[in-house]
Amino acid sequence: MKRHKRKKTCGLIRCIAIVLVPATVAFGLKGITVIKWPFDETNSYKLKITEKASADHINANEEVIKRIKHEDEMLAGANTMSVGYGFVDEDDRNREYVRLPDPLDMKSDNAGSKPYPESWSDGGMIIRTTYGQYSGNSFFDLYGGGQVNNKTDIPNEELFCESGYYPNFTVDDTDDPLVLIYHTHTTESFEPFVRESYDTTFNYRTTDETKNVVMVGNAIQAELESLGIGVIHAKEIHDYPSYNGSYGRSRETITPILEKYPSIKVVLDVHRDAISGDGYAYQPFIEVDGREAAQIMIISGCDDGTLGMPNYIQNFHFACTLQNKLESDHEGFTRPILFDYRHYNQDLTNGSLLIEVGSHCNTLGQVQFAGQLFGRSLGELLNSMKGK
Repeated sequence: MKRHKRKKTCGLIRCIAIVLVPATVAFGLKGITVIKWPFDETNSYKLKITEKASADHINANEEVIKRIKHEDEMLAGANTMSVGYGFVDEDDRNREYVRLPDPLDMKSDNAGSKPYPESWSDGGMIIRTTYGQYSGNSFFDLYGGGQVNNKTDIPNEELFCESGYYPNFTVDDTDDPLVLIYHTHTTESFEPFVRESYDTTFNYRTTDETKNVVMVGNAIQAELESLGIGVIHAKEIHDYPSYNGSYGRSRETITPILEKYPSIKVVLDVHRDAISGDGYAYQPFIEVDGREAAQIMIISGCDDGTLGMPNYIQNFHFACTLQNKLESDHEGFTRPILFDYRHYNQDLTNGSLLIEVGSHCNTLGQVQFAGQLFGRSLGELLNSMKGK
């Protein structure tokens, strides 16, 4: 059975099968009931019995039950670690983070035509916060940790089922590059340090790659390479002097790289968010080992039939697996996966995601450390997939 056809854990399969199969036997003879996975107003997933379901729903759930029973039989008695994902070598777990220079101390050989400010004004209030669990009809919890913010017409129940699949690609033990990092909005920048207010005269964009999202990409790259993962980091500026057309220009950058290196399985467009209101902006962070790290958000695009991404759900499988790993390593590190009708060049591979590292009022130090946390978790995940 192919990897992407298997559920992530035997426990999840058995849990669903144990609940669904007896309930179906008990109620199925009446012909008026069906087991569904609705999301109530608190958005925790629960199994409920609903009356007078249609025959189509009954047949659909019978197919789900057959698949779950078959997969459970295939994995019965298997050790979860032995089938691959999540296993971390003890040497990797005890590895120290790569020592990186403080971004404030780094000097660029060529800061470009839009340098980072040397002095700072005030004007807007910075609100330091840590985002927790979200509620609302669009949100649902993932089985292995984290949440999804579903902005599409696809039912939460269906996406929750999809979230249980492994990524749709394999990882070879190779010296060839496995990860491509790039930046559609390359000039996106950050606060210099923790303070109470932000500079309303600065648009938080700079061509200095020691102070923009390229620096974050470098932190991700450093951790991946320390774990033996080959990385290509494209640092071209795509959003300056013209912001319009950035995605077309970044596509022109990465397409030939993917053609040259078919070994690349993961493609990350690394950005930062902008979370603000009238006169205030947010600085979302968590504390890990006594250091502050910006919270991150994964964006996985969906196709409404007009975006040319027929395999969008495969990126979603990877997004959920990665979200589970990140939350398992550092609870609260992530904001919910944004699943929305967006393209973002995610048609090019089935491991393409957009990553928002912090917001414009996060500090350079916070986003650099967030990049390291993210890179370490991703590297461990990819290593656990090798040979599986």
